[in-house]
Formats: sequence, C-alpha cells, structure tokens
Amino acid sequence: MATELEELLDFLSSPSPPIKKAAVNIVRDYTGSEDGLQSLGKYSGVAIPSLSRLLAEKKEVSEPAAEALVNLSQVPKIAEEMVKMDIIKTVMDILYKLDCDIKHLLVMLLVNLTQLDLGIESLLQHGDEKMRGLYIMKLVRSFCASSSENQGDLFDHVASILVNISKKEVGRKFLLDPKRGLLKQIIRQFDSASPLRKKGVSGTIRNCCFEAENQLQDLLLISEFLWPALLLPVAGNKIYSEQDTAKMPLELRSALSIEREAVTDPEIRVQALDAIYLLALQVK
Repeated sequence: MATELEELLDFLSSPSPPIKKAAVNIVRDYTGSEDGLQSLGKYSGVAIPSLSRLLAEKKEVSEPAAEALVNLSQVPKIAEEMVKMDIIKTVMDILYKLDCDIKHLLVMLLVNLTQLDLGIESLLQHGDEKMRGLYIMKLVRSFCASSSENQGDLFDHVASILVNISKKEVGRKFLLDPKRGLLKQIIRQFDSASPLRKKGVSGTIRNCCFEAENQLQDLLLISEFLWPALLLPVAGNKIYSEQDTAKMPLELRSALSIEREAVTDPEIRVQALDAIYLLALQVK
C-alpha cells in the first residue's frame, strides 16, 4: 500500500493543473526541513524525475519544483543521484529557452551539483568529444553579458560554478585554454560591484594559478587583466607616484595612480596573495 508521501509524489504527474500545483508546493515545503529532506530522500528515484519534468512548465509550477530540487541537491547523496539521472542536461536545455522564468534557480541548482566531481564532469561534458565544454562556454557568455547593476542578476551564481569547476585539474585546463579565452572573459568581471561575482572571479583565478607550473605562458597571455585583479586587492587605496610606478606594466601604473576604493574582503585578499605566491614559485 502506497504511503502518503508516495501518493503526494504521484500527484506531481496529475493531469489536473490545480492538483499538480498544490502537490509541488507541498513537496517544496517538505524540502525546507531536515526531516522533510530525509523523508523525500527515500523516494528520490521518483521525486527527482517528477520534479525535473515540471521545470519546463509555467512559473507557478516550475518555480516551486526548482526550489525543491535546489534544496534536495544540498544533500550530496541525492545530488549524486540527480547527476546520474542526467539532470544537468535537462537544466541546461531549459535554462536557455526564451520563456524560462526560473534561470536564477537553475543556476543555483548547478552550483550545488558542481560541488561533486561527478557534477563537474557532467557540466564539462567530459565524456562527449563533440560537445565538450559547450555548457561552460554558454554559462561564461551569460555571466559576462549579464550585469549585477541590472535588476535581478540572473547569472551571478555562475561565479560559484566557476570556482567549483576550477578546483579540478580538468576544469582549470579548460578555462586556461588560450583558444577559448574563457579566463580572460571571466577576469573582466572582477570590476563588478557584486561581491558574489568579485569573490567568485578571485577564487577562480586563484584556482587556475595551480596550473602555473605547466601553463604559465597561458596565464601571462592575459597579464593585462591578471595583474590588476591580483595586485589591487593587496595594494590598499594608496595613490602611488609616477616614480613609484615607473617600472610597472602600464595597466598597473594607471590603476595604482588614481583614487580607488580598497578591497576590504579578507577572503579576496587571501585568494589574491595565494595566486601571487603560486606565480612567484615559477621564477627561477
């Protein structure tokens, strides 16, 4: 005999829009507590595909479905099941539909899923030679095109996805590939007023510098953007004289000789120092 929770999950596939809407809202509320997450976790084989199918529906249904999946994906075991069910492909397909009303939630779901090695491989399309990296290139393009100054930055959490994938060697090598020029695009977002973007970009740069031993030249190719992003966070707001900056690269000379706000976030400052140290290790 079916349990109450099994019956509730069955209602997610109901042909009646009011019943389906009521059911998905109840499931979403379930995922807001530890007990609810544990209970739903026992039926994840049903819950995940049922909720995934609702992501393409109208916002009144797709939004609570996405919120439920975001909450469920905070549980590593459930997140792993999601990845194995190919949910990243589903998310990316829906994310780039013109009528998608839940972009921000879908990006947050990708943040949680890429905390797993399996999720990183799936987002990088590591097993697909022809399509490899297409998802990341799309996300980087959207991340750089959207602005935190506009109302509702739908792709700001891509910053966290980039930090996640750059923790793995395969992700770092992909971002550092000079033919794609992705890191160059990403670094430009360091000037963003969004703390989330700024911290994500800084963390991504720091992670990519772990490849300095083998890819130093690829990093130096973007030095005009790299040096300001690394040195300004630790330079404070002191205005340096022409004599002080005479031997510096032009991009640093200009940035250090004008009035600017100091970077006060200690995490960003530590990330910058880590990256500088990793680069300095390559000086023979």
